[in-house]
Parts: sequence; structure tokens; C-alpha cells
Amino acid sequence: MKKVLVTGGTVFVSRYVAEYYVKKGYQVYVLNRNRHIQPRGVTVIEADRNSPGDRLRNYHFDVIFDITARTAGEVEALLHAVGSYDDYIFISSSAVYPEHGMQPFHENTPLGENKFWGSYGTDKIHAEQLLVAESPDAYILRPPYLYGPMNNVYQEAFVFECALENRVFFLPQNGQMKLQFFYIDDLCRFMDIILKKKPDCHIYNVGNRESISVRDWVTACYETAGTAVRFAAVDSSIEQRNYFSFYDYEYSLDISRRELLMPETRPLTEGLKEAFAWYQSNAGAVDKREYIKYIDENLAVS
Repeated sequence: MKKVLVTGGTVFVSRYVAEYYVKKGYQVYVLNRNRHIQPRGVTVIEADRNSPGDRLRNYHFDVIFDITARTAGEVEALLHAVGSYDDYIFISSSAVYPEHGMQPFHENTPLGENKFWGSYGTDKIHAEQLLVAESPDAYILRPPYLYGPMNNVYQEAFVFECALENRVFFLPQNGQMKLQFFYIDDLCRFMDIILKKKPDCHIYNVGNRESISVRDWVTACYETAGTAVRFAAVDSSIEQRNYFSFYDYEYSLDISRRELLMPETRPLTEGLKEAFAWYQSNAGAVDKREYIKYIDENLAVS
């Protein structure tokens, strides 16, 4: 039985990863401050990852899934605290690519500050650099927008809510801005492949092959909820993030490296069905933003 450590474990990506490996029969440990409901079947190591003390000193892990690290200091603290490990997979972000870079972004695209993500992106860059320096055999994955069951981020959940209330959907401009997604279970499947094949490349963009326009994405979310969508366009003079769940920023990742190892991913329509099923029972677990309040107070159907 493999013994694995998942940092976090209580929300979205880290929780899904923890439960995924419990179902595979692994001995799963989660590292968190034990302030939220824990996944079933895990062993909790209660500590702040920034200062874990000696809580990890006597452990050897076959794999560390570092889901929650944002800064170099967080990665360094974990590396220095754990007794030993065989493999390390770090979930970074597409936010490491500057918005002005040549697209689609390749893994060797020069990294830099992205004005939409700010310090989140630059912190991830520094975390990657520290990890490569101290653990050169580690793997780094850079996803675009992740979606699926357990997503507490108010993205597809926002559209599902609008659909269930049969609301007119206020669409940024002409709705042609494209988004690139990656299904949370595909992320886990790809990590399985990494651990099995131990490829020579250690940095991977992970995402769906095709992007989707926001109009088509919203339509798919409404259809998943069983509602026909009616659109109202919103002028570009209105800040998009006031009423929509994504920045006015279109980008794409080159995922050819990922496709060499894992050619197929879950169709978006199927992933949305599973995301919607989870949302119906867990709407209260989503971190809601005030998009609907802003819409009701500032936008009107013409």
C-alpha cells in the first residue's frame, strides 16, 4: 500500500485528490490545520504547512501531492520538514505565464508577472524555482481553469445558480472570449500516469485540447441544469469581474506534452454533469461572490 501526503485536503482540488487516492486503496495523509471537515478515510497530520515543526519528521511518503503551496517559503518549509519521500508533484498554475507572451503558452515560454494574476502568479514562479533547485526530480503541473465536483470557486456554480433561477445571463460583450478548462478527475489520472511512467520531462501544461467560448460554456452549463439560456450583452465599459466569474483575459496553453502521455480527456459536457450533480447537494459549500447582487442593482434587460 502506497503512503501519500496531500497538502490541504479540505476543499476542491486537494480534497478531490485525497478522496481519489483513498478510493484507489492508498494510505492517504492530509496536512492541514484541522479546521474543516476532513475527507473520509484519511489520516490527518494537524499542522500549519508554513511551520510544521517536527510533525512530519518521522514519515516517509511514496508521493507528496503538493496542492496548496503558493510561495517558495511554503515549499521550502515542507521539503525541510518531511522525513523522506520518493516522488513529489506540485500543482502550479498557468498564471506563471505573462499575459503579453506568445500564445499558446509552451512549457518553455519565459515566465513573468501576469497583470491579471499579480502576486499569485509570481509567487507560483518562485515556488517552482525553489522546488526545481531543491528537488530536481519533482514534477510541476500547470493547469488552466479547473472544474468539476467539489469546486468551491464560484465559476460553473454561478452559472448553475443563474440557470436554476431561470435568469437572463449577462454576457461579456459578444461572448466570444475563450476559456480553457481541465477536469479535476483528469488531473488525477494524469498524476497516475506521471507516477507510473516517470517521464523525462518534469513540467507539464495540463488542460483540454480545445478552448470554448464563454457563450458556448454558459449555454452548456444552462443545458446541464435543464434550462434554456437567454442572453443580454454587457458593454466593455463595465468591469467584467463585477458580474462574471472570469477576467477579461483570453489565453491558451499548448498541451502537446500532456497529450503524448494522456491523449484523451473527459468531454466538457460530461464533466459539467458531474459538477452539477455535486452542486445540487453542496451549493452551500461554494464561496459565492456578489455577481448576482451587482447584476440586479446595475444591469437591466433592454
